[in-house]
Amino acid sequence: MKVVLTIAGSDSSGGAGIQADIKTITCCGAYAESAVTALTAQNTTGVKSILESTPQFLADQLDCVFEDIAPDAVKIGMVSSVELIEVIARKLEFYKAKNVVLDPVMVATSGSKLIAGQAVNALKTRLFPLATLITPNIPEAETLTGLTITGKEQMEEAGRKICAEFGVAVLVKGGHSVNDASDLLCVPGKEPKWFAGRRIENPNTHGTGCTLSSALATFLAKGENLEQAVESAKNYISAALNARLNLGKGSGPLMHNFAIAQNAEK
Repeated sequence: MKVVLTIAGSDSSGGAGIQADIKTITCCGAYAESAVTALTAQNTTGVKSILESTPQFLADQLDCVFEDIAPDAVKIGMVSSVELIEVIARKLEFYKAKNVVLDPVMVATSGSKLIAGQAVNALKTRLFPLATLITPNIPEAETLTGLTITGKEQMEEAGRKICAEFGVAVLVKGGHSVNDASDLLCVPGKEPKWFAGRRIENPNTHGTGCTLSSALATFLAKGENLEQAVESAKNYISAALNARLNLGKGSGPLMHNFAIAQNAEK
């Protein structure tokens, strides 16, 4: 069985972060392991508080993972400080990690800010060069490029700019677009490719970014190329959204285990 490591923050409500990642990796057919960057007290209405892991404790977690059950892919989510970003970069370099999917988490679905300002530069200089793929949504792509994105033309401009500046493949997610849910994949040396998506009218989108990036890492671990992994991950997240789980008072979580639940009902 292929192994996927998630490096991210914990979500006490279970809809995003480490919890969403583990559910996604498991339901997509791989073995999940984790290194926790922070504990968060949060639910579907917002983030109440954050308790960061110390750099040494995060380093210990990563050593324990790579020295025993080395992952076939790595997903990186919420990392809120320069010190933790530096630890992750050093360990990924030392262990020669492969199939690294970086979700540059900056703001939660609820609108809560999850990363310190100076950490954005550390993400770009230390982790982007180590990534196989980065997966910004539209607000994150705007932060990374300084562009204002109002449609597909600006999405393509942002994708090309990120790809050229950092020499890394980028999937600009269109879920925040007012038109559709199409995503744009830009790979160095190739023409950008659009992946059409059907907008699903479901207000419960807590953890969609975490889920997509974890699914991408899982399908890359299983041997799919970038384009195949994007297709597979989009199909998975669309089905999880379309299951229309309705929990919580705010933007609720996806139904990661839709296939298991459907089988259980038969």
